[in-house]
Amino acid sequence: MCDRWGIPHSQFLGGEPGRWTSYDRAKAIAYAEYARTVCSGCGTRPEEWDPEAGGDRHAYTASDSRCPGCQAIEHKQSELPEGRAGAGLKVGLVPTGPYLAWLDRREREREEQRRRRESTT
Repeated sequence: MCDRWGIPHSQFLGGEPGRWTSYDRAKAIAYAEYARTVCSGCGTRPEEWDPEAGGDRHAYTASDSRCPGCQAIEHKQSELPEGRAGAGLKVGLVPTGPYLAWLDRREREREEQRRRRESTT
């Protein structure tokens, strides 16, 4: 977490904010070196698979699972227009309750704008 937040480990543990000790720097460098060895695809390191490095060539087993959130995103993405009409459109998940409240508020605001336009004509 410290690398994501850009803070020294000692601060994470409750120490003085913003003060990097030599121990904090050494930890940050060691973590960066470790992170470079982790595969971005599967999250493992070569040593974990290499018996000569203390690993096991059967260290992990591939398994599959279905994520309802990813499934919903993929379904929505398939509905997006192709080409220029769909350029830049992003799909993400939002909690249903607040989203429905937002849709309701938006519809009420649009209805109010329609009434105002009709009353001025």
